[in-house]
Amino acid sequence: MTNLPIENLNIESQEILITPSELKAEIPLSKAAYETVDEGRQIIRNILDGNDHRLFIVVGPCSIHDVDAALDYARKLKVLADELSDTLYLVMRVYFEKPRTTVGWKGLINDPYLNDSFKIQDGLHIGRKLLMDVAEIGLPTSTEALDPISPQYLQDLISWSAVGARTTESQTHREMASGLSSAIGFKNGTDGGLSVAINALQSVSSPHRFLGIDNQGKVAITHTKGNPYGHIVLRGGDGKPNYDSVNVALCGQVLEKANISPNIMIDCSHANSNKDPALQPLVIENITNQIIEGNESIVGLMIESNLGWGNQKMSSDLQYGVSITDACIDWDTTTKSLRAMSDKLKTILPDRRKS
Repeated sequence: MTNLPIENLNIESQEILITPSELKAEIPLSKAAYETVDEGRQIIRNILDGNDHRLFIVVGPCSIHDVDAALDYARKLKVLADELSDTLYLVMRVYFEKPRTTVGWKGLINDPYLNDSFKIQDGLHIGRKLLMDVAEIGLPTSTEALDPISPQYLQDLISWSAVGARTTESQTHREMASGLSSAIGFKNGTDGGLSVAINALQSVSSPHRFLGIDNQGKVAITHTKGNPYGHIVLRGGDGKPNYDSVNVALCGQVLEKANISPNIMIDCSHANSNKDPALQPLVIENITNQIIEGNESIVGLMIESNLGWGNQKMSSDLQYGVSITDACIDWDTTTKSLRAMSDKLKTILPDRRKS
């Protein structure tokens, strides 16, 4: 018998991470932030239940890499949110974790200094502080639930969550989402099909038991009640959009056949815009017209928007307010598109889902 090692063969090192309770003690939830999160969650639930006529719009950068730019964006968005509040309920997109098809920057939590140093403990502090600051401005926030451990550190500051196209099929993410306190949108698969998302929605509404961590960072068997506020997000796939009226109607039929509430959110980016930000306003206009023409299933939109247009490659001289992941529309285009949508729908939405 040899004495060669047989475990952790490919592990270089491990670091002990701060516990969720310790991070929350260092950056505690303030009263103002609590009220924003609580109100945001309830309004989104009311919209999904048909008790609030507004659309909820998840809008903001593809990913957050610059806290100062994110706060500038948040302050501008709060002013616009107040202006359009009778028709649209704006939720800021604050995405910290990026799923990668192969390799690349994994987001603010994993690599906050953009230099492959992977100071995850710093990333958790920076991320929680930013979420707190945005909530204290009065804006509800959204994020992608990607890492199954990070919700214990940040979820108390999130009003709406998403599960992305790459992870909608993952049982780990379905189980995690069944325990989240916020409503959750599941994107259709990267191939554009609906079956993966439908299966996810049936799963997320049910109780689950799985391994996770508790607030003290200990490994724990987590028992969930099931999340009753799961819904689908159409993002296109396989190079084709699926936001048009035919695909939306077909999606509604599939949801009803599966006994799932026909609440549909449209992602204006990704395959629905062929990742061309110039097409996002056209998607917004199309959705607006569908609602004017009688659609009752669309409850929200997701828009990738930043201070500046487009995107840029990682460098030592980054342009302020411009995405380093997917290309975004700029602030002027965002305000123009959302104001136009609000103007056209303000008299339509109050009577829309009463039939």
